[in-house]
Amino acid sequence: MKAGFEPRRQFGFGGVERRIGNADGIEPQLPPPLPDARGEFNPIDGVCVLHSEDHSLSLSLPDEAATLALGAALAQALAPGLVIWLDGDLGSGKTTLVRGALRGLGYTGNVKSPTFTLVELYAISSLNLHHFDFYRFSQPEEYLDAGLDEYFQGGAVCLVEWPDKAGDYLAPADLHVCLAIENDGRRIDFVSLTAAGHACLSRLRTTLPGSSAATS
Repeated sequence: MKAGFEPRRQFGFGGVERRIGNADGIEPQLPPPLPDARGEFNPIDGVCVLHSEDHSLSLSLPDEAATLALGAALAQALAPGLVIWLDGDLGSGKTTLVRGALRGLGYTGNVKSPTFTLVELYAISSLNLHHFDFYRFSQPEEYLDAGLDEYFQGGAVCLVEWPDKAGDYLAPADLHVCLAIENDGRRIDFVSLTAAGHACLSRLRTTLPGSSAATS
């Protein structure tokens, strides 16, 4: 990290977008799943469980609405300090998943991909969520030059698109998420890598159809 670096104010603390690049389409106004009487979230409509084990989970998502709903469910499984890597080609739904998570946390403002700002910061209730996008990095050292390592030290939930672009400098993932276009929908694979990631995945699993019986 460069000496005397100060985090860039244009990153937009509190979820205010500044100089953000291309987003993944017009944002649908979809409400998150509603909690039942016990405060738990109902199973997500349209999601098909393809594979489920203790530390991994694969789902089929038929449309964008299902991706948003899954993001809202993921929001309820988050805990401070989690680092989540989001892998997938352009248009695979990474930003849509983050948008759903923010909706699930109660954020109502615009949510766009931080392609040019590198990070967008959201302070929601007692949870801080940092959304990163490293697509434009040409070499991993740009991660350190931008001082982005500081954002992984304060207990925030960090959701990182294109994590490979930061190389070995990036904080390791608790939960690794891979999205891919499959037929007319999306496939999403979760792998938990730490105790915190295992706990997050376990909480997420309870929102899914047939969650009482794992499939393999």
